[in-house]
Amino acid sequence: MTAHRHVPTRPEPARIEHVDGGTRPARLVVGLIVATLICMTISSIALNDSRRLAEGVAEHRDDAAFYVLPSPVPAGAPGAIIRSERLLSAPAGANAWRILYHSRDVHGADILVSGVIVAPAGPAPSGGRTVVSWGHPTTGAAPRCAPSMGIDPFDLIEGLHALLEEGYIVAATDYAGMGAPSPNSYLVGPTEGQNMLDAARAARSLPETGASDRLVLWGHSQGGQAALFAGELAPTYAPEFDLLAAAVAAPASDLGALFDADVGDVSGVTIGSYAFLAYAEVYAGVAGVRLDSILTPAGIEAAQSVAPLCLLSQNKQIHEITDPVVGNFLLHDPATTQPWADLLAANTPGSKPLAVPLLVVQGEADTLVRPEITERFVAHERSIGTRVTYLPFPHIDHGLIAIVAMPDVIKWLREVGA
Repeated sequence: MTAHRHVPTRPEPARIEHVDGGTRPARLVVGLIVATLICMTISSIALNDSRRLAEGVAEHRDDAAFYVLPSPVPAGAPGAIIRSERLLSAPAGANAWRILYHSRDVHGADILVSGVIVAPAGPAPSGGRTVVSWGHPTTGAAPRCAPSMGIDPFDLIEGLHALLEEGYIVAATDYAGMGAPSPNSYLVGPTEGQNMLDAARAARSLPETGASDRLVLWGHSQGGQAALFAGELAPTYAPEFDLLAAAVAAPASDLGALFDADVGDVSGVTIGSYAFLAYAEVYAGVAGVRLDSILTPAGIEAAQSVAPLCLLSQNKQIHEITDPVVGNFLLHDPATTQPWADLLAANTPGSKPLAVPLLVVQGEADTLVRPEITERFVAHERSIGTRVTYLPFPHIDHGLIAIVAMPDVIKWLREVGA
């Protein structure tokens, strides 16, 4: 049903007198003014982007020392910041900081994690600002693949500008093992979830942000898995927060099903390489966790070669490594081979309902996180009592879904009072 609107009758153009006695339509003058303003705006945007790029390059060149851990590492409560620095490349109208903060891994160990905090400039409103903790999609698993280490550390925060315009603070963790040296966390749900919650705690500890105890979770792909675990863990791990809502885009939900669906192409081999190496490290104490129980010799070699590479900047090298082993990566299905099957299940979200509304957005042209897997996850969440809103987007693929869906995410956050 299409709404109709009243279109006013266009008036005759006004006339403007000139000193030479001639006349011309006012709309031509207005057009020149508008064109001038557009050029000025474009120039302003370009200058701002150039400024941010130059400052980002300078910060990128000088940031290596920031990630060097103190020795010894001091103990600290989850979310406690041990190092922070202002980022001059922050988006216009915002302040930003790179941070190094305490968190916990899946085994409860005290670890240091890096990330970025972005907040609207100026005084906070009465009652403070709501924090949105962001879980980023896969960029790799090695320390140098951390988003906060990039020339533009804000580029991968999908929806950042819209969130800032709404008055939110954005806390963006790198996850453990990326940026700051610490145990690997790739698709290790409890570690990622706790990293997200502790990034929000870190945002609250920066007085300039004006952060309140209100919290929203938002994540894409790997970050969707992280956000879902953060939502499940929040009531016990971070009870001081008033968790309002969680939103995820094409989340990594059923890990066994995702690997089964994707292992026949380069993407599946790449993700499997990151994940199986991470699990072999993180769960080394679990009997039977050996790569040769699920991967072929060629698969093990490929995984070890891919693990240090970053997805966005070294895609060509990753393809060169993974292409030859497509179809010869797995020796046995990890979803049915113990103890890998139990580990995948333990890192699959959905063991308990979320106590807050959940939005799930999914591209129907997604060939990485398949729509049918997400739909099964949504049905499961509803069956255990989570209040789920599901929005499928026709013709949208995995890479674009979080960007395309952002207006709907913002609208939904307003509707649920977040």
